[in-house]
Amino acid sequence: MTQFMNQKESIVTDAVDGIVATSGGKLARLDGYPHIRVVVRNDWDKSKVALVSGGGSGHEPAHAGFVGAGMLTAAVCGDVFASPSVDAVLAGILAVTGPAGCLLIVKNYTGDRLNFGLAAERAKAFGLNVSMVVVDDDVALPDLPQARGVAGTLFVHKIAGALAERGANLDEITARVEKVIAGTKTIGMSLDTCTVPGSPKEARIPKGMAELGLGIHGEAGVEQIQYTDARQAMGAVCGKLAAHMADGNHVALLNNLGGTSVLEMAVLANELARSEIAGKLKWIIGPAAMVTSLDMRGFSVSVYPATDDDLEALSQPSPLPAWPDVCEIAPVTVRNLPDGLAPIKPLPSEHEETRAFLTKCCEILIACERDLNVLDTKSGDGDTGSTLAGAARALIASMDTLPLADHTQLYRAIGQELSQTMGGSSGVLLAIFFAAAGDAASSGLSMTGALKAGLTRMQEIGGANLGDRTMVDALHPALEALDESIAKAAQAARAGANHTATMVKANAGRAAYINAQQLEGHTDPGAEAVARLFEHLRD
Repeated sequence: MTQFMNQKESIVTDAVDGIVATSGGKLARLDGYPHIRVVVRNDWDKSKVALVSGGGSGHEPAHAGFVGAGMLTAAVCGDVFASPSVDAVLAGILAVTGPAGCLLIVKNYTGDRLNFGLAAERAKAFGLNVSMVVVDDDVALPDLPQARGVAGTLFVHKIAGALAERGANLDEITARVEKVIAGTKTIGMSLDTCTVPGSPKEARIPKGMAELGLGIHGEAGVEQIQYTDARQAMGAVCGKLAAHMADGNHVALLNNLGGTSVLEMAVLANELARSEIAGKLKWIIGPAAMVTSLDMRGFSVSVYPATDDDLEALSQPSPLPAWPDVCEIAPVTVRNLPDGLAPIKPLPSEHEETRAFLTKCCEILIACERDLNVLDTKSGDGDTGSTLAGAARALIASMDTLPLADHTQLYRAIGQELSQTMGGSSGVLLAIFFAAAGDAASSGLSMTGALKAGLTRMQEIGGANLGDRTMVDALHPALEALDESIAKAAQAARAGANHTATMVKANAGRAAYINAQQLEGHTDPGAEAVARLFEHLRD
């Protein structure tokens, strides 16, 4: 079992109980388990129009996460990716509908339309005033006679909820949200398919590809395209949306399909704000996981040309944690560094040999990026290679601003550059190393002497010594041998790095938190980086 569940047969009922139990008493569920799974508002008095939605589970927080003041009155939960039964929908309608009536908000899938539609007819036979709208916002398949309902459904939930909260009647709410449905457009993209509980994962999307326009139940998209980066991915999505967008200001809903990290979603938000449709986007909801597809590693963008009344409804405060606020998209504000932190850079100077040497060192570290990351996954967080390579790229980019002809100032300038561009403790330690080396060089020490002084200072502040399983185990012996020759230094660095693979306890760095079994046989990535640097310089 690779998912946090008890049994696939009980995953939905267990999840519903979890949602209700953690609602602070605001939610309840109807009796009738396991066939009837309906989440309702505990404070509902049937005095206003009830809003009922739902469908298959696996899209959490939709739909139960949007039950509450200002949004849904009840959510009917089916099995994973399966429509709830007619009886379950009818139970939800009967439980919350009063004289003001009930609006059913249904996504355009055959099972949902049929089950909700038949339940509506049966409810009418009980004398209830029931209306139904069908959301069909997906533009992935333009030739499809009936487009799917996807994340744009949330525009309907929120606007209908705001109107119902104000006391609007059923006809008014229905007419208003039908306009919202007509104007809402959505398309999604994913790098991987979802994993249905209890079923094997479908490996449909090859490595290096992305699927454009796939459905929220894992249905295949309209096409698979080459994936390069977030900008290209968002560009492909926005290119599809642009053809369907009217003039005027739109609100965008940036939805996480379940398996995309918060960090990645922030990158996608940045790309959306600078995309080809950015000129038509004034507000954004998200990024957040709102209508997911289990663990699908993808996102969707919904757009709607909101009127002032629509924006007021979307902005109405909601107590539901699953609903993000509506925010205006604004330019990135950049403020000056506080006094004392703005770097005082030495005057740049040219020295061809030094430039070539530094560039070579940086290229060595960049070439080692992947290998060092793989090695760091054994004893750290898998980013040593990326950290060093990122600093190396930044150093190459700043080469024209460095005092290459003045090695004393150059050490300090490198330290300053690393302190700004290199993350984590490694950046700080190497900044200390080069700053101290610069101070030592200014007092007349040789290059080797200055580097040794830098290492001593780095050890004093960082606390790492020989035998602690860090880069010091390769750098210290290398510098001790450097006066003899670069070949001797490379040999000493390699011996020191290899020795770290025999150490089953680290006394410094992230590896200090790793058990002996994970450490044994794996070279410390920092020491390996030092060894490779000296070996390449020797060769």
